[in-house]
Amino acid sequence: MAVSWVERVASFLRSPSRFLASTTAEVFLVELLREQRDERLTYDVKLTMLSPLCEHPTLLCPSACTGEETCLELMSVFSHCPPKYTEFRCQLLLTLTTVLVSTGCVSAHSHASRDFLELLLKLAQDTYYDPADVPSALRSTRAAACECLRELEACCPGLLSQHLELLNGLRQQENPRHHQALSGLYAAVLRNGVHLLARQAGAGPEGLKALLGGNAAVAWEAEPDSPALTDRVASAPLPSVLGPSGLGPSLQTGPDCKELRSVLSSLLEESYLLTPLSQAALFHALTEVVAMVSGVSPAIFKAQLLRLLGTSKVCLFHCTLLMKAAFTDSLFSAEDEAFLLRRLVALCQHPQVSTAAQLFYTDCLVHFPENRPIGAADGGEALPVLFTPRLAAALAPTMFDEPATMLARLNVSALVHLEEHGEREGGAAGGGLACLWDHLLLRLHVVEHGGDRAGVVTFFRASFLFLCHFGHVERYAADLRRRLCALYLRHCRLAPHVLNLADRAQDGAVRPGWAVALLRCLQGAAVSAGDDLAAVSQKDLHWHLRVLARVAEEGQIGQGSTVDFLFAVATSASPASRNEDWRLASDLLAVCRHLLAHPGLDVLLCPLADVLQHVARRHGDTDVRDHARLYYSLLTALSREKLAGVLANGGGGGANGGRQDNKCALSAMVVESQDLTSALTIHKARTPVFHLVAKGRAGGWAESTPAPEDDDEAAAAAGTDPGAPDADVLSSYRSQLLSSGSAAEIALSYELRHLDAGPPGFDRLFSLRLHFEPSAGRFAALPDVCVPRLFREGASAAAAPPAVTLTLRPRAPYPGTLRCSAIFTAQDELTWHAALPDVHVAFRQLFKPLPVPASWGPALRLRAFERLWDEFCSGGEAGSVGEGGGGDASPDRASSLFCGRLGEAELEALLKEHFAPFRVADPGDVTGHRVLLFLPPRSHVLLRIRPQEDAVQFHMATDNWRLLPHVNDFLLSVTDWEARNGVDS
Repeated sequence: MAVSWVERVASFLRSPSRFLASTTAEVFLVELLREQRDERLTYDVKLTMLSPLCEHPTLLCPSACTGEETCLELMSVFSHCPPKYTEFRCQLLLTLTTVLVSTGCVSAHSHASRDFLELLLKLAQDTYYDPADVPSALRSTRAAACECLRELEACCPGLLSQHLELLNGLRQQENPRHHQALSGLYAAVLRNGVHLLARQAGAGPEGLKALLGGNAAVAWEAEPDSPALTDRVASAPLPSVLGPSGLGPSLQTGPDCKELRSVLSSLLEESYLLTPLSQAALFHALTEVVAMVSGVSPAIFKAQLLRLLGTSKVCLFHCTLLMKAAFTDSLFSAEDEAFLLRRLVALCQHPQVSTAAQLFYTDCLVHFPENRPIGAADGGEALPVLFTPRLAAALAPTMFDEPATMLARLNVSALVHLEEHGEREGGAAGGGLACLWDHLLLRLHVVEHGGDRAGVVTFFRASFLFLCHFGHVERYAADLRRRLCALYLRHCRLAPHVLNLADRAQDGAVRPGWAVALLRCLQGAAVSAGDDLAAVSQKDLHWHLRVLARVAEEGQIGQGSTVDFLFAVATSASPASRNEDWRLASDLLAVCRHLLAHPGLDVLLCPLADVLQHVARRHGDTDVRDHARLYYSLLTALSREKLAGVLANGGGGGANGGRQDNKCALSAMVVESQDLTSALTIHKARTPVFHLVAKGRAGGWAESTPAPEDDDEAAAAAGTDPGAPDADVLSSYRSQLLSSGSAAEIALSYELRHLDAGPPGFDRLFSLRLHFEPSAGRFAALPDVCVPRLFREGASAAAAPPAVTLTLRPRAPYPGTLRCSAIFTAQDELTWHAALPDVHVAFRQLFKPLPVPASWGPALRLRAFERLWDEFCSGGEAGSVGEGGGGDASPDRASSLFCGRLGEAELEALLKEHFAPFRVADPGDVTGHRVLLFLPPRSHVLLRIRPQEDAVQFHMATDNWRLLPHVNDFLLSVTDWEARNGVDS
């Protein structure tokens, strides 16, 4: 049994959906909780069985009610677990916390929440003064309880705010083993409590004293129905008050804050005992408390500054900067600020500091919280006033830096020397700007002589940073432009990097006009290769055409030299293979297409027509010739206005004088017609357009076949002797069940209708193809369903909703969900794909009448009912139905009882509405009623319904005990008077 559960849990964790295809989450959860009480299983196995609840709590507990019941059951398991099984007890506490938080059960009306918090607080109060006398089991359990309390407080702020006095007492008398956990918990509870108190209108010193002296078990126990409860307990984590704006709630208490100052001083004095991460969390929480309470001076942190200013821990240094941002010159003097800057510079270049930490310290420099900043603090990059060029000289970028570190240092140095070029045109010979330029040239030299990909990317990123800061310095900008063109001619494979730099510069980060000048320079470099095309390699020619295609998008650049280069390439006879190269021709035609949208097309008309005509006649590829002929026809037959309209519809953008923005391409050949691209593309609808609506009865029940009145004739037709034993009746039924394939099928009828709030433009749909995907493998695969058309109601006089029939083959007799999607053609003649709302197959929709031979009469049906009832209730020796008989009784058989308060008229209405197709008549029993439900593929539920004086009893028997929870829920829904009469419970 233990091995079986370990394998089942492993199977569930590998694929929960595949595992739940053979069962349900409710059944699996019941089995898990039941086996937790089995004394035959070891606690190691029980520990493994907790993993599904820890990893997938919402899957096994989909509702808050289920989560609460699960937690109550697990707490009962915890109470019966011996203390020596420490690991299991700790994991059980963590599991309880996970389920409570994930299912949203942490509320004032949850008994499980109150009981669990009482349990955690009881465990946290088991205080011992001598560690030698404390068993390790109890210490571990207490630590786990503290962590669970901290997690609950973090997910539901203010939950323990009325218990600060107890937590403070535990913290002060606790041994060092748990002092850190309790200190962190107390600081978090104090921060949340003060934050919630500061948000209340009219809160003052009395509220703060009540908060610090609160001694209720949990925040809601004192007044569980109080309307102010929502002000003391938040349902989500509270935002930090130390954000960029620095604005947060403030609590006006005046100078009378002795209790709070005493608590803060105690926490700060003992902070050195904690680990660096715990210290950082403590300082962060206390900084927020002091920032919110005006009566406490920031000088309370003064004693800790000496240790914090000299720390080498990133987390503690970050807390120091948070304090400086919150309190500025109230806590930090000018000398402290200068020391912090020098400390940051030293840490940015320390050899033992990791690259990630160096980047963090560098970012702190450009976002340094000054005491008295100059200008508005908009969150952008700006260096502090005290960060002088002399101090920044230590952060000058070098060739030995890591790429990320070098870029960060280059950014800092550029910010420092941004105004240095102002006095003289060239700047000083050894000035900071000249040094940055020299460093950039060194990077360029590495790229020119075969640098690796990382070096190439670093150079272009450094160039972009340099241009962002110094693009207005014409001498450096022009020199960089010239050197980039020379680099491109030497290494044409770098064309994507150069063009990307031009695109980013044109987006607005660099001085306007620089990118256009670079592209004009690249045009000259590319067309210069036309003087000797035979010496140009095929790859370099490919890159030249790509560059010219990008240049042709700029209306400000003349394209005469580009057309001359294209004509030279088209008419070149050496080598001969170029006349057959499809890729090269596609690049050439891409340039031609951009030229068709150029503002200076009038000047280019004749030479461009010569290029296209030559390609259309002489090129060896048929596809290339067709495209060239198309472009030639457009160029010669259409006016400028019509040509611009055709190219605009084709996605060219056609912005006059600007860059043409092509985002879609039909193929690598050319950017053809965007209309054709749209016609060949399946577009994705953002929201559902239509849905399936159940037609008629929601259950989709099949009509029962009329039974013949003469049972002798019916038995003879079925091959059964009317006086035969009951075993022969069941044998005949089993044979019918095994031979009938339709018995395992369910036909559900729906109508396809538009959603009322659907997106516009989809009123008339054609050629719909519906695809269904059963979730969790509950049903066999369904074929796609085709619907000719769907018109919105009112869009057509004969717009009747089309009917859709789904034939399901359940693999297990449980409810499930069908994920739906559709592909269709809309009225805009485009093809669309849209997701439909899921189709939920309810438990009642699985009901079918007993699949007996059609010739059976009422007497044979009654005998089959009685025989099945006896087997299910008494555990007879016959096999389960559908297994052919013989063998031991099935262990899945079970019986149960359900009671509902119904009057005689209500019972008759219920039987007529919900059980009419499944009733089995018994002339000898006028008071009772029999109902036989068949659930594909081979499960049965039998009901004996008997009215009593004050209730109606539903006796149940089934060959699958896992169906009982579903039957119970179904009976609850149909017998609930308030639900049946439309009254909210």
